[in-house]
Amino acid sequence: MNSLSIRKDDVVVVLSGKEKGRKGKVLLTLPKDNKVLVEGINVAKKHRKPRKRNDPGGITEKECPIYASKVMRVCQKCQKPTRAAHHIAEDGTKSRLCKQCGDTV
Repeated sequence: MNSLSIRKDDVVVVLSGKEKGRKGKVLLTLPKDNKVLVEGINVAKKHRKPRKRNDPGGITEKECPIYASKVMRVCQKCQKPTRAAHHIAEDGTKSRLCKQCGDTV
């Protein structure tokens, strides 16, 4: 199983593709597929047929997963895209650091 450096509720920026430069919050990570689901990014329209009497049909919008290599986490303090540096304190607690400013995530 692959591990991702991006986690749920991280704010990320898209590095390449049609959504390049847009920011969004990670809703779901799919480490098995190496993909992430980002709020408001890679939105697809789906045409739905009404299945029941009270069910409205129509066109709905849904976010689709994108590859985790196409996004980079944004530091909340310096607002720059950065890779996560991993730090282990003396008491054994693990934390992620910003490589730009050194702030803890």
